[in-house]
Amino acid sequence: MTKPAILEAVIYARDLPAAEAFYTRLLGVAPHAKVDGRHIFYKLAHHMLLIFNPEATRTPPDGPLPVPPHGARGQGHVCFAANADEIEAWRQRLSAMSVAIESDFEWPQGGRSIYFRDPAGNSVEFAEPRIWGFDA
Repeated sequence: MTKPAILEAVIYARDLPAAEAFYTRLLGVAPHAKVDGRHIFYKLAHHMLLIFNPEATRTPPDGPLPVPPHGARGQGHVCFAANADEIEAWRQRLSAMSVAIESDFEWPQGGRSIYFRDPAGNSVEFAEPRIWGFDA
């Protein structure tokens, strides 16, 4: 059996239209799927970013899929992989969007991270994979 890979990352936002406007502009891709008032999904390389309205996912959805209720309260975190040149490009894109960088630093073991907040207050990071010992 191979090591598992993360297929989805989930964050929560009550104001889905604000989240959609932010992430569509930030990521430069349209949502892969969405249900108004419930969720927005973005397809990124080999992974999915799922943004759920926590109030709408605390009860099972109507329909044929037996997805159990789930949700989180408060601010979450998601980190996107980027090499050093890409991090600088993301920093410029964030500046053009008037998004403040909360933190920008080099980790002691090597690798750079930048942190900022989305409209829901989630902590969003772009980081070099080598901060965890992964190749780029």
